[in-house]
Parts: sequence; C-alpha cells; structure tokens
Amino acid sequence: MTFIRMLILSCGASKPGSTTRESRSFSYNIAVKLSALFVAVCLLAQTLEHPRLTFDVVAIHPSNPNATAGRIKPIPGNYGYTAENIPVRLMIALMYKIPGRQIEGGPLWLNTDRFDVEARADAPHSIDDLHTMYQNLLVDRFGLRFHHDIREGNIYALTIDPSGLKLKPNTSPDNDKIPINGGPAHTTGVRVPMVYLTWFLSQVLQNDERPVVNETGLTGNYDFTLSYRPILPPDAPADAVPPEERDLPTLFDALRTQLGLRLTATRGPVDHFVIDRVEKPTAN
Repeated sequence: MTFIRMLILSCGASKPGSTTRESRSFSYNIAVKLSALFVAVCLLAQTLEHPRLTFDVVAIHPSNPNATAGRIKPIPGNYGYTAENIPVRLMIALMYKIPGRQIEGGPLWLNTDRFDVEARADAPHSIDDLHTMYQNLLVDRFGLRFHHDIREGNIYALTIDPSGLKLKPNTSPDNDKIPINGGPAHTTGVRVPMVYLTWFLSQVLQNDERPVVNETGLTGNYDFTLSYRPILPPDAPADAVPPEERDLPTLFDALRTQLGLRLTATRGPVDHFVIDRVEKPTAN
C-alpha cells in the first residue's frame, strides 16, 4: 500500500473542491501509470526468470594466416565454446543451424577472414544453451543484425518412411559430444535432434541446392548408424569413389532402409537468413 500511495502522490493529489472532470482526469492518469507499472513489473519478472544467456569470458583474435585446418566445438564439460581458424559465415551456419547457401548479404570478409574464439561460462550448460550464448556473442561482439525471409522454393521433405522408423530414442542427459561423426561409409549419430539431422543432410546434399525440411513430427533425440555411397561434386570423375564404397546404397536408399526416413523432392518454404549488418570485432 505504501508504494501505491507514493504512486498516487506522484500523480498529484486532487485539490479540495475539484470538479468531477478533474477527478476523472486524475483517475485516468492513475490507471495509466498503474498499467505501465504492471507491464514493467511483468517484463522484469520475465527477465529475472529467463535471463539472457551469455558467456562470462570471451576472447576473439584473428587466426594465424598460416593455419590450414579449422575446428569449432564445445569445451569439455560444456563450459563454453572454442573456435580455431573459422570464418564468421560458418559460425552463423553452425549456430543457427542453417545451410551456408541460405545465408545472404554481408561483406566478403565473412568468408575470407578467420577468427579464433575462446568463450567460457562459469558453469556447464546444455548444447542448446551454448548455441544460444554463441548467437548472442555474434550479436554483441560482431554486431550481427539479420532478419529471416521465408520464400517458397525447392526442398527435400524429410518424413517417416511407410516401412517404419528405425531410429533409436536417446533420453540420456546432454553432453559435449558432436552429434554426428564419421564419413559416408560409417556415419554415427548420438543424441541427434531432427533440427541437427536436417542441417547435416542439407550440408551433404548441398550440390542439389535443396534444403532438407523436417516434416517427421519427431521432437526427441535419436541414435543411429548410417552407411551410404559418397556424394561427389558434379565435376568429379566416377572412379573417385573408393572401390570398397562403390556398392554402398545411395543416401536416399540408406535413409529409407537403415533409418526408416524418406527424402522427397518437392516445393515448400525455404528460410533465408539475411544479414543486415555485421562488423569485425575489436581484438582482446
């Protein structure tokens, strides 16, 4: 009650003998301020309940120009993320789980300049939270501003094959392992969500220029092994495939027979990640 009284006094108490019109105006002002206060309190409560996820310590430096290999992965124990010799466009593709060909705009250095990033948190976090934290790092340190543009285009729809799903559900706790590892002849997936699988398949099929869109309805994490014939670039000779891998099934057949999933070429919504602004970070 003390706070409400202070709020009323801040509006200015009505004078004795004030008219009905003045009283109504006074009441209206009180109602407006109370409504604004209520909205502010609700926003503050949401912020306190769901604080913005950020790393506690971040160091960003240009990579060694003589470096040839690059990698980006969680810090063991899920205490953060490290990147070595990685271009920003690839960081965006990985953290927002969108194929690089669907990232539009931005300066040329997004592809050519490479950075080392050491981003640490004081406590372990889930992989999803770490990705959110890295997204916020891109916003805060690289000044990334973007918008999504959904357009109809050619896609591969990922659905459950009529033969039945063959993925193994995995309900184990989150870990710091990369969900999908290995080459075409022996690909293993551990705790793989559909958003990661569709991103992975989109990368494998990047020569088709059709993003893979999840239409399975699956929301869990799954384990699997997958073996398929390597997909060659359009200009590669047919004998580029190792002899021991030539008899492997195509990716489409392997998905159907080994995982119980089907890829269908069709039309559908394609998410384009359009960069409005981005800038090089200051070294620290």
